[in-house]
Amino acid sequence: MKIVSWNVAGFRACLKKGFEEYFNEVNADVFCLQEVKATMDQIPFNPEGYYSYLNPAERKGYSGTMVYTKIKPINVTFGIGKELYDDEGRVITLEFEDFYLVTMYVPNVKRDLSRLDYRMDWEDEIRGYLKKLEETKPVVMCGDLNVAHEEIDIKNAKANIGNAGFTYEERGKFTELVDAGFIDVFRYFNSDKEQYTWWSYMGKARENNVGWRIDYFITSKSIIDKVKLIEIHDDIKGSDHCPIKLDIDLI
Repeated sequence: MKIVSWNVAGFRACLKKGFEEYFNEVNADVFCLQEVKATMDQIPFNPEGYYSYLNPAERKGYSGTMVYTKIKPINVTFGIGKELYDDEGRVITLEFEDFYLVTMYVPNVKRDLSRLDYRMDWEDEIRGYLKKLEETKPVVMCGDLNVAHEEIDIKNAKANIGNAGFTYEERGKFTELVDAGFIDVFRYFNSDKEQYTWWSYMGKARENNVGWRIDYFITSKSIIDKVKLIEIHDDIKGSDHCPIKLDIDLI
């Protein structure tokens, strides 16, 4: 089973920058998109053979997650059942026969860290939500988690300590997720590899590969042996993020 995750930073814009060509070339079973910034009637993309599910934010042109899947899920839920966190369209959960697939777009704490407290509460709620799912079936979670966990995950670590996406608080919550029994798949298989998934539009960051790894596949420990391959497709443009792909033997 091939799963792709990509923060498209506005799906309508990404569709004009080669998304469809990549979609057809990689031919994944499931595509998980974040920061879609559109409603279904605004998305001119309906690939044959895929079921589609969209969780738009109540605020127009903001946030939102979407999934295209060849395999029809048993059930699909939007959000995590908490009103405070569910109006921004940040989570979709697909239940398959042998596992849950959760895609999410984690809130940014903002440059001035004004949303840090909200983010900390979100992290606790999400961790509890994933653990609850895991009581029934293993979990694969993917998306833009808006944090570089370790110094190896960011080009200029020392200069960014305390900045949004690299605060001790955000990194600590990621550690709590790992300690709760989940695995950062890329780092598990690439302990010392420096590869990034997001680059600022400022200062030719992408050309110079001054990036951050903030997009992840996370799995339950019980299925890590099912992983066949994980890749960061950093040659693919169309967004300030690049796609990541997981091959896992679950279906």
